[in-house]
Amino acid sequence: MHQYPGDTDILGRMSIIDENGGKRIRMSHLAIVGSHKVNGVAQIHTDLMKQTIFADFDRFYPDKIVNMTNGITPRRWLNQANPLLAKLIFIAYWLRLDNRLETVAAIVLLAEDEDFCAEFARVKRANKERFAAYMQKHYKVALNVNSLFDVQIKRMHEYKRQLLNLLHVVTLYNRIRHHPDADYVPRTVIFGGKSAPGYVMAKLIIKLINDVADVVNNDPVVGDRLKVVFVPNYNVSSAGLLFLRRILSEQISTAGTEASGTGNMKLALNGALTIGTLDGANVEIRDEVGDENIFIFGLTTDEVASLKQSGYNPADYYNGNQELREVLDMIGSGFSR
Repeated sequence: MHQYPGDTDILGRMSIIDENGGKRIRMSHLAIVGSHKVNGVAQIHTDLMKQTIFADFDRFYPDKIVNMTNGITPRRWLNQANPLLAKLIFIAYWLRLDNRLETVAAIVLLAEDEDFCAEFARVKRANKERFAAYMQKHYKVALNVNSLFDVQIKRMHEYKRQLLNLLHVVTLYNRIRHHPDADYVPRTVIFGGKSAPGYVMAKLIIKLINDVADVVNNDPVVGDRLKVVFVPNYNVSSAGLLFLRRILSEQISTAGTEASGTGNMKLALNGALTIGTLDGANVEIRDEVGDENIFIFGLTTDEVASLKQSGYNPADYYNGNQELREVLDMIGSGFSR
């Protein structure tokens, strides 16, 4: 390589053919070499590509790796999928909803309008009732429409941390069991998503979600204060119902692992509040809605890297948190009422 004469290490790192343990094609390298531009699909993902796995290519091809954050179409995920909300916005502005997100963004002007906010709440309530009717009809699951709908709908994967969400569910369950007379906000936790056919751990998480649901949903001490639902056969058609009837949107992937995400955008577009990490397009959503309109928690990408480098010991968390220890012991022992 003329740019790095004699540097066989970088030649090996950038080669299209990986010769370690047998020859194989590095498809990502081939894509970079053969492309005019390479897109990172979210700013944090683009920066990580340039700083880590494709750092050599970024130096060799300056400005080839660019950012264009993923997007969604308001026509499909608001105008068509959520006609009640779309109609409300149309009446408020006498505007035809199209692909211009700035059209929807103008709704912020009505945030202090009491009549509009009341109608907005009515629309969200109607959507929750519609989803509850769908679940009752198709899966014989009764939902408390007066509860907080807390939803995590996405591909089942360890880095997306459905398991972390489930640990929180069991924690809430234990708090109700231990202090049944305390004042709790009723919560319905809804999971939806599919596993890759050979992804054993993801399938075990799905099974655990359903096992936890069986215990929680049939505990008379808990009643309607906490319910767990796994929506089977998740697809684009059911996503229309799942994305658009929620109040709390779980976007809790480990920082630095989510390329972008579009479910976070679809939920936010339809009025859901996001709780999440600074990962993927959550960063751009925060920049658009403001820190006061999103719940951010957890480690940043740099902090995750630092923790891994310094040594991550899960036992420290298990031994240092009584609630977490109780949850893990219950799961490990196959707890049942």
